[in-house]
Amino acid sequence: MILNFIDGQYREGSAGRRFDDVNPVDGSLISRVSEASKGDVDDAVRAARDALAGPWGSMTLAQRCDLLYAVAAEIDRRAEDFIAAEVADTGKPWSLASHLDIPRGAANFRVFADVVRNVPTETFTSHAPDGKPALNYALRRPKGVVAVVCPWNLPLLLMTWKVGPALACGNTVVVKPSEETPATAALLGEVMNKVGVPKGVYNVVHGFGPDSAGEFLTTHPGIDAITFTGETRTGAAIIRASAEGIKPVSMELGGKNPAIVFEDADLDVTIAGLTRSVFENTGQVCLGTERVYVQRPVYDAVVQKLAEAAGQLKPGRPQDKAANFGPLISAEHQGKVLSYYKLAMEEGGTAVCGGGIPEMPGDLKSGAWIEPTVWTGLAHGSRVASEEIFGPCCVVIPFDTEAEALRMANDTPYGLAASVYTRDIDRAHRFAAALKVGIAWVNTWFLRDLRTPFGGSGSSGIGREGGVHSLEFYTELSNVCIKFNGGVQ
Repeated sequence: MILNFIDGQYREGSAGRRFDDVNPVDGSLISRVSEASKGDVDDAVRAARDALAGPWGSMTLAQRCDLLYAVAAEIDRRAEDFIAAEVADTGKPWSLASHLDIPRGAANFRVFADVVRNVPTETFTSHAPDGKPALNYALRRPKGVVAVVCPWNLPLLLMTWKVGPALACGNTVVVKPSEETPATAALLGEVMNKVGVPKGVYNVVHGFGPDSAGEFLTTHPGIDAITFTGETRTGAAIIRASAEGIKPVSMELGGKNPAIVFEDADLDVTIAGLTRSVFENTGQVCLGTERVYVQRPVYDAVVQKLAEAAGQLKPGRPQDKAANFGPLISAEHQGKVLSYYKLAMEEGGTAVCGGGIPEMPGDLKSGAWIEPTVWTGLAHGSRVASEEIFGPCCVVIPFDTEAEALRMANDTPYGLAASVYTRDIDRAHRFAAALKVGIAWVNTWFLRDLRTPFGGSGSSGIGREGGVHSLEFYTELSNVCIKFNGGVQ
């Protein structure tokens, strides 16, 4: 049983409702999850407020940051437990979870502890109208109780990306993990207790969105701010809920991210980058590539090499060292992705590779498997080339001029990420600057410095997080103005 974690204790939801946590590899039951009631969410928010007013709020910055370092060290010590929980929930290869998800989940606590320790604030000296000197300086104080609503694709990594800076800044949190991936958020409660984080600082409530923990949390009057990563329509619903009480929000939402390949690109570098950005984590990455625009002289070569790379991906159980490709998160999501595979054919596309469900042995037939897929022959304005699919697939479209590529890349309501492949450094700077996205990579993908700003524009979100930019959301700035009226003693 996976329980809620409230005020430092694991407990079953007061309404007694439970739901299944299912392994997407073979459809087997991992565990039952206790769904939080409205009363449980009330208790979690109350515990967070009490901790804010009590032991957590009275700690020094150095004490808080030392605790966050201890949290990171304990995650590292229990890495095998966290990897096992993450792999069971998501079905992703053990190699991916062990090299990305869990190490980054721990690193987020260290990085933001260091950022908060070292960030400066403004100081100004001036003079009042009577000529006496005045000193102005800024103070950062925590927002309060932060609701953290998390996605299922990178559960620990993206949850701690928010919990880390929130706690470093002195806030307390109530986390609502995805109902698809509840395990590592719950397990983190053991770590918090082990290292001595005060009760109520970190709370976890399980459930769904409407009329469940998600709605109860985001509409709760005791919440001071809401941070969310996930699907754009859900984000819009949370923004509407935040209007009651004028709660600040940070939203990292969907994307339909382009990659632009110029004729002078190093094709080995390009294919390596595209193979990751299209297929890694079975395409379930908000920063992933679903639109590939290729300059016509190298179009056929890119299509052929990308299809060959897709053919080298090996689906299998996460523990299989030869497997490097996992299932989708659920049968429901598999159905959604397959509907786009069917639509691609209806819109006149050609599946150069993939396009369906792979043949899997034994009980793996019951998993949410999907084939990595590359399409050609689809128009830039087609639905498959315009709507977020969130699967291991992409549309490859030719272009002739830089202006044409830029127009198509920016022709979307989304604005999260893009990748550019070229050897021309002048074009790299020029083109990346013209892309309407939160992050533009050149000759690489998913290379992140956690101190840099991260977020999207348009339908891809509101706000920026990362480094000092996270502090803009997780703290309130106050100015202190002191006028000196006396003379020199």
